[in-house]
This record gives sequence, structure tokens and C-alpha cells, in this order.
Amino acid sequence: MAAKGNWTIVFEDKMILKNYAEGASEGIGYKINDDAFWNQAKFSNIWAIQYGTSVTSDEVEYKDTTPHSSFADANLGDINQFSNKWDSAHLSQLQSDWDADERPESEKGARPTSYSS
Repeated sequence: MAAKGNWTIVFEDKMILKNYAEGASEGIGYKINDDAFWNQAKFSNIWAIQYGTSVTSDEVEYKDTTPHSSFADANLGDINQFSNKWDSAHLSQLQSDWDADERPESEKGARPTSYSS
């Protein structure tokens, strides 16, 4: 991959990483255990995606010798299909962290109920 994008999706690992914000220097990634999602035919030859790079012609990497392509040219649908999965996993993590925090609710605030990238 040419450049790290705002989003990195690694199909073999079933991993979606958000590479900006959230206070993380190297991004936050979640393994998404949803075989029906990952096994869609349109993803069968995709190795990885770097979305939101400054090199838009080199965002989708294929498993075979197909030349890298832009996300739009790969015709994979909207990036929201990945960011929504990440948001759901991140919300679960935020809720788990909140539940594990032993401080009184008055100190830690309300339990997170939604998250949107």
C-alpha cells in the first residue's frame, strides 16, 4: 500500500482500523467477526484497502496480480459499510471501559449509548 489512509481494512485478518483521532497515535483497530460480511463475493479478491489516502490511485490491493485501484474504481460500495462496523465495535469498547470504571457515575458521566465516526 502506498500511504496510510484514514481507514485501513485488512480482509484476511477481518480487521478495520481507524487511523486518526480517538487520541491514538497509531489508530485503533477491531477484528470484526462477521463471516457473512467478509465473505461477500465483491470482497473475494481484495487483500486490503487504504481509504482516504493522498494517493487515490492506490487504495485497493488485490490478492492476485490485478493492479491496485482506487476505492471508487473497485466498485466495492460505500466506505460506511466498514466505518459503521468499526463504530459499533468502538461503542462496545467504550461501554465496556465505562462498565469497568469503578468510579461513581457522577464522576465518569453517562454511559455511552452511541458513536459515529
